[in-house]
Parts: sequence; structure tokens; C-alpha cells
Amino acid sequence: MPVTKSAIARVKTNEIANARRAAQLSEERTAIRRFEKAVTAGADNVEDLYRAASAAIDRAFSKGLIKKNKASRDKSRLSARLAK
Repeated sequence: MPVTKSAIARVKTNEIANARRAAQLSEERTAIRRFEKAVTAGADNVEDLYRAASAAIDRAFSKGLIKKNKASRDKSRLSARLAK
């Protein structure tokens, strides 16, 4: 357990930051899941969901939640899935 006042403050700050990161990563995964589900079902709004998922991936990369190669890989998989 932290003893000093600054260490206690860092624990609190880290908890808030971790919650924010988890929420943003969850949002990205949800966008990808929605796109995958729409492609499987053959929905009309696949293009819009593709754009939303791609933007979510870019946002996660820009915030440092995922690395560049993972972002590229995920976007490549989405575009391949869209082209089918």
C-alpha cells in the first residue's frame, strides 16, 4: 500500500486512467464486432459499420492502446472481409 501522499494520488490517477483505457478499448472491439455481425447477416449498413470500425481502430492506435502493426492487421482483415 502506498504511504506517501503523492503515491496515494498516483494510485488514484492510475485507476482512473486504466478505467478510461478499458472503456476505449472496449469501444473499439464493439465496433469491430458490430461490423463482423453485419457482414455475417448480410446487412445493408456494412459500409457505415466498416468506416466506424476503421475509425475506432485508428483512434485506439492514436491513443496508444494498440500498436501500429495490430492496427494495420485489424484494418486489413476488415477490408478483406468487406471485399468478400
